[in-house]
Parts: sequence; C-alpha cells; structure tokens
Amino acid sequence: MSNKLFEYKTYDEARVSLIEEVNPNGGKDLCMKGIFIQGDVKNQNQRVYPAREIVRAVNAMNKKLNGDRPDPILGECDHPEELSINLDRVSHLITEMWMDGNDGYGKLKIVPTPMGNIVKTLLQSGAKLGVSSRGSGNVDDNGVVSDFEIITVDIVAQPSAPNAFPRTIYESLFNMKGGSRVITTAREALTEAAAQKQLVKDLQRFIQELKI
Repeated sequence: MSNKLFEYKTYDEARVSLIEEVNPNGGKDLCMKGIFIQGDVKNQNQRVYPAREIVRAVNAMNKKLNGDRPDPILGECDHPEELSINLDRVSHLITEMWMDGNDGYGKLKIVPTPMGNIVKTLLQSGAKLGVSSRGSGNVDDNGVVSDFEIITVDIVAQPSAPNAFPRTIYESLFNMKGGSRVITTAREALTEAAAQKQLVKDLQRFIQELKI
C-alpha cells in the first residue's frame, strides 16, 4: 500500500520568485515559481526521492497539463492530511512543471477564489509563503521513495523555526481574532473593490499573527 507523502519547503528553500503575467482578458495573474521537490538528497523527513522518480512524476503531471485533453491541476491554501482536493480551499492552479538538474520545478497561478485572494494579498503584503508537495509512493527501510506520484502542490505558511510543522493558513485564520471576517472579506473581494481594500488591512493583521 502506498504512503501519503507530504514534503514542505519554505519560501527560501523553494527559491520562490513572484511574477506577474498578462492574461487573455487583459488583466494580470500573480504566479509563484520555484522548486517543488528535490531529488537525490535526504530531506527533513529523512526521505530520499531518486531523480528518476521525480522525472517520471513530473512527466505524468505534464501529460495532464498538456495532453490532448488538458486537465487543470488544482492546489490548496493549506496543508491537508489527505490526498483529495478540498474545493473550498483551492487557491491556485499548477500551470507548468519541469526538471532542472535533479530537482522538479514548477509554476503556480493564483486564482481569484476566496483563498486565492488571501494568498495573493499575503504575498503582495510581503509574507513569505512556502510550498508543500502532496503525493504518494512507497518508502523502503532506508527512506528511499519509489513509485512516486505527485497529486498537487499546495501553498502553506512559513514555519517560525526549522523543522516546525507549518501552521495552516486556513486554520490560523479561524484561530485568530476576527479570522472568520477575513474569509468573508475574501469572498466579497471577488466582486467588490471596497472589500479588496479591507482584505489588505485584515491580512496585514494576520501576517503579524503569523510572526508571533
């Protein structure tokens, strides 16, 4: 039976870069680009992903993205414990994946969902969000992964200390004072300019909460 595999990388470890791209409607999309999964090194979870496994997984992702019937790959603003996608937490689409040396790189496009609005505002306000690959595979006694499959890559909050499990953005919002209002404002920001301004103020407070 395959194991659930979650591998977290901080903003700096993933070498994240933020770029803006003009979309077909004349607007601009905010994208994150960086390392999604590293090969041939033992990570903080004491697992090793051979480069050949990453190559195969990246090729499978590209078949979904660029096949005869392209299949968009959704990602969440969170660090879930299951492999299924929670539609209420979708914040971005994976648009590209490629290999650079032994590492699998990719690009995420932030989409205008409630959680996407939160991610976009956090990034534009200076928050350093990391990425977490979510997949499955077999792990031997030495921690070497085989039959690796990437399900998606999520956006998660940066931990405050090395090896700390990330505080999920979604749960953090509901644990902070006024957090539910942030979610509501994010939904309103889809169509209301005033709500977009309020979202910035609410999330600036959220960023301070993450730093505590």
